Amino acid sequence: MSLQLLTPVRLGALQLANRVVMAPLTRCRCDTPGFVPTPMMAEYYALRAGAGLIVSEGTIVSPQARGYPYTPGIWSAEQVAGWRLVTDAVHAAGGQIVCQLWHCGRLSLPEYQDGQPPVAPSAINPQWKMFSLTDQPDTVTPRALSREDIRGVVADFRRGAANAMAAGFDGIEIHSSNGYLFHQFFSAQSNQRSDEYGGSHANRARLFVETLDAVASVMPTERIGFRLNPMLNRHHGLHVDEDTVPMWEHVVARANEFGLAYLHLTEPLSPKQIADTPGALADVGAHFRPLAKTPIISNGGLDRDKGEARLQAGLCDAVAYGQAWIANPDLVERFRRNAPLNAVDRDTFYQGGRQGYLDYPTLSA
Repeated sequence: MSLQLLTPVRLGALQLANRVVMAPLTRCRCDTPGFVPTPMMAEYYALRAGAGLIVSEGTIVSPQARGYPYTPGIWSAEQVAGWRLVTDAVHAAGGQIVCQLWHCGRLSLPEYQDGQPPVAPSAINPQWKMFSLTDQPDTVTPRALSREDIRGVVADFRRGAANAMAAGFDGIEIHSSNGYLFHQFFSAQSNQRSDEYGGSHANRARLFVETLDAVASVMPTERIGFRLNPMLNRHHGLHVDEDTVPMWEHVVARANEFGLAYLHLTEPLSPKQIADTPGALADVGAHFRPLAKTPIISNGGLDRDKGEARLQAGLCDAVAYGQAWIANPDLVERFRRNAPLNAVDRDTFYQGGRQGYLDYPTLSA
């Protein structure tokens, strides 16, 4: 069978050799002083350069943006040099890679903030347990960002985008999903501001739009993607409600104005969680496909056949896989041969070191 997954596609300025995308995957291997990417990370990404496009692990745009241990940054010259090792290795292996820019907002802990509370649109505790280096993983009540703070966040993303281009990335993806900072502004559950950044759909989308404007000042918009997870439900302190879809429709409509490379959409990972939820969508791509003027990358618990079916149905232009790429550096070739996939070792997702990172076997010739 001829797979559409294995055919070329263009996403903005990005010409992909195939439609099998590597989703952003936090692996917590950046254990260097200054959160500088390592040669081991360059080896990891280069092994997966067969992907039509690699989206890097979430990359924090400032010390304030940090929410997890051993995650890389993109604000310093040393970090740019570290990422250059990664992008050079990926390009030498024939691949393309974009940098996912990330701010965790209230999904952080004082231990990552020099003892201070993390920041958020409003001072509302998400009541979540985080990945912690201490025995106190419970989130705390964050500090509400001031207008001056918000201008600083926008500047951090602008700098992150400029640094990503200096580091040799082929583009960037703005992480505006999964309950992190932009998602926190989108949702009225976490955003109860009374100023121009809260209340209406336009106000709650304002930080995102201002960030797109800022990023577009330092790089071509056709190299910018963004990620949304509208059906994130009862996770990271947020849930789907009757305002979710209208809010996200507004976000997509505003993003349409920028001529971006793609929209990275996550399908519900647990349909049972949203089955009886007012305002929930069983198929995110089917709803947003006619609304988005950009190509769509579909993500969320898909295997080869389900991803192919979404392409054949016209619901997306490419398909992103996560855990499958962790365990199968040669995932595209395995799809080509319809070969079995290696099983993932969950215990090694975040433990550090080479085990479960660089030692998964590839197919023999």
